[in-house]
Amino acid sequence: MRLNMRTAAKIPIAHPIIGEEERQRVLEVLASGTLVADRMVREFEEAFAAYLGVAHAVATSSGTTGLQVALEALGIGAGDRVVTTPFTFAATSHAILHAGARPVFADVDPSTYNLDPHALEEAVRRTGARAVIVVHLFGLPSDMAAIGEVVRQHNLLLIEDCAQAHGAEFRGRKVGTLGHAAVFSFYPTKNMTTGEGGMVVTDDAAVARRARLLVDPRAAEEYVYDVIGHNFRMTDVAAAMGVPQLRRLDAHNAARRRNARRLTGAFRDLEWLTPPVEPGDAYHVYTQYTVRVRPREGLMAHLSREGVGCKIYYPLLIPQTPAYRRLGFDATYPVGETLTREVLSLPVHPALSADDVARVADAVRSFRPA
Repeated sequence: MRLNMRTAAKIPIAHPIIGEEERQRVLEVLASGTLVADRMVREFEEAFAAYLGVAHAVATSSGTTGLQVALEALGIGAGDRVVTTPFTFAATSHAILHAGARPVFADVDPSTYNLDPHALEEAVRRTGARAVIVVHLFGLPSDMAAIGEVVRQHNLLLIEDCAQAHGAEFRGRKVGTLGHAAVFSFYPTKNMTTGEGGMVVTDDAAVARRARLLVDPRAAEEYVYDVIGHNFRMTDVAAAMGVPQLRRLDAHNAARRRNARRLTGAFRDLEWLTPPVEPGDAYHVYTQYTVRVRPREGLMAHLSREGVGCKIYYPLLIPQTPAYRRLGFDATYPVGETLTREVLSLPVHPALSADDVARVADAVRSFRPA
């Protein structure tokens, strides 16, 4: 007998889990009177670097500012071209523009939704790009073997956008350790959160030093400015949440993966729905559980009636939004454009109970496409 889902509480698309330790550490910061870029930030940076196995981690105010800092710290600026995906959140290309460079968009793979290595190489050859920002979308690592080969052949700088991929792995190596620098976001929808915040990570001491000066102009010596930096500091209130969130990250990722396996198992026989893939060399952490479906609008309306949250990530390609049109971006990206019409993300977060996952699966399966 089916549960009456219309009278049950709605299942949200995302739900950050904030524990008692986070609350107590935030109160400790508030009581200290020192709220910005102090002990908690240093502790979080050290813990995050140790988790990834990198030499340096520099906390920032957001993933977006972290991307800008990473670009500038690597010397990317005016006149440079940076290849990236058109199918992601606009922070990636916004940061390229804020750094003074020009984004070059290349189409994506229809199965993984990540940057297509062949499209990447064509874009590099066509534009003479100097760098690439690879986005590990929805928690799935990009094909870093093929992309790494393009990077080596063309002597590119490689930045990983890991905003949606905390703890994900490619061939046993954590994302964030595969390029010249990487950036993470701690927005509330991510696999771990500090409310707002980001982290730039690298094994290059010179890049890390420059990143730290760009984040906080006081980092060299107060009132002695070594670079024209920004104020992109993380607060100690945010960092206080980060350490306990990091400790629970692997367990929460394991819960996301269990939930994803149950959903995929429930959807295998649905001819009108394509579940997300996990290639054999990847460890997917499912920041989002994103399916392809048509007719999408009918399923969305059905899920709303059934009390199941869902969301489209992303309904427009970045270069086809108004701001980018005004900047002269007008190319077509056939795979990405198809995805914008078909993708739909379903709840997969670790706050879901087994009954919640069953409700999501049951709600989708009860839909009857026209």
